Amino acid sequence: MRSTNINQQQNQLVLDFEPGLTERFTSARECVAQGVYQRGLKRVAGDLDEAPGNLSVKLSDDPVRHFSLDMFERYVEKTGDLMPIYYLVEKFLGDKRNSKQAAVEQIQELGPQLIELLKKAGLAA
Repeated sequence: MRSTNINQQQNQLVLDFEPGLTERFTSARECVAQGVYQRGLKRVAGDLDEAPGNLSVKLSDDPVRHFSLDMFERYVEKTGDLMPIYYLVEKFLGDKRNSKQAAVEQIQELGPQLIELLKKAGLAA
């Protein structure tokens, strides 16, 4: 049943209490591994033309067999799972933009206080 208080023109506020991807995962490989196991190892392995055992080892910390970038691209293409890409964006773009914006806002908040302190110290005209 649709609410009579919310119509098509109004936007609804959505609150997300889930931690960020960089807080939930330590690497993009770990993010892919979760997606693989959620979808089923055998199914995804078949989509990637890989034996389930080999795929499992590639997603682990095995020093010899690695999950390649080509396989990463095939995984995203075949499954449509964009979470690993969102993880990379958050890791390499999100934090820098957010921290810079937060620093600018903090400077703006402290500006008037700093000027007042400089005046009290006799350092500002």
